[in-house]
Amino acid sequence: MFPVNLHNLTTEELNEIADKVKEAFFATLNRMQIDNDLEQDLARIYLPLAATLRSARQEHRGPLLVGINGAQGSGKSTLCQLLQLTLDIGFGQRCAALSIDDIYLTRAERQELAKSVHPLFATRGVPGTHDIDLGSELINGLRQLKEGAVMPVPVFDKAIDDRLPEMKWRPVAGPLDIILFEGWCVGAIAQPEKELALPVNDLERDEDRDHTWRRHVNRQLQGPYRELFSELDLLLMLKIPGMESVAKWRGLQEKMLAATAQSGSHRIMDTATLRRFIMHYERLTRFMLDEMPSRADIVLELNNDHRVAAVRANPAGGNQ
Repeated sequence: MFPVNLHNLTTEELNEIADKVKEAFFATLNRMQIDNDLEQDLARIYLPLAATLRSARQEHRGPLLVGINGAQGSGKSTLCQLLQLTLDIGFGQRCAALSIDDIYLTRAERQELAKSVHPLFATRGVPGTHDIDLGSELINGLRQLKEGAVMPVPVFDKAIDDRLPEMKWRPVAGPLDIILFEGWCVGAIAQPEKELALPVNDLERDEDRDHTWRRHVNRQLQGPYRELFSELDLLLMLKIPGMESVAKWRGLQEKMLAATAQSGSHRIMDTATLRRFIMHYERLTRFMLDEMPSRADIVLELNNDHRVAAVRANPAGGNQ
């Protein structure tokens, strides 16, 4: 399944590395309460992908910044955690993960944005609701970490819809070989202006009639987000089957979030609330599904069972 030319390891070499990784890999699956069917993905996905990133790192000066794009519920966080483990134990790569969620503007900042630009910006998610300056500082800081140095990385708590105070940020120790930067819109580009005219759902038609919200989102992609994503050395996409998968998988994610949150701190979105929430993401998600597979360096195509059904690489590398 995974193109051999990307990692250039023999079956024997992959099996040898698998023996070193599998105990920790399977233990992590159990701890995360993930379907054990993913065990077979160690050999067919994670090991060759980690080998590919290790190979790219060897040809790169300084830490390799890997963007991981995927719609809501696609499994980006799971991929990052298991990939980080595989890179560390199997390939000796010092790796850190950063989520674009963790650089969301604070709740108070989004409320101010909702007052000054458009009410829809009170809801986290779309370009314009992240602190891009903070993101750039974090990436630059992680790239420059020296031996023995530790850098705090922000944590956004979806249960309270706000960034945690600095005393609760996550420490990352240096130096690093690979940085995984994941997020639903990581690597996204702006839409052609003419495509903004027609609404894609009820939310846009009823609450963004003058296009103020979606035009501001697009301007953010043309400016600060473009600069941030230009830092990526490699772009990987988890390609979902379609928007119907977002509703199904994001609903499951919401239940898991509620189950792990402290009692009373998180309320499960009902069907109507979740549908409205997803509509904030729909325009850009549909656009990325249409245009990104032809330019992402590596595309992991997911089937309706939430499994990787195919792996595709774009030789030219779309993230140039």
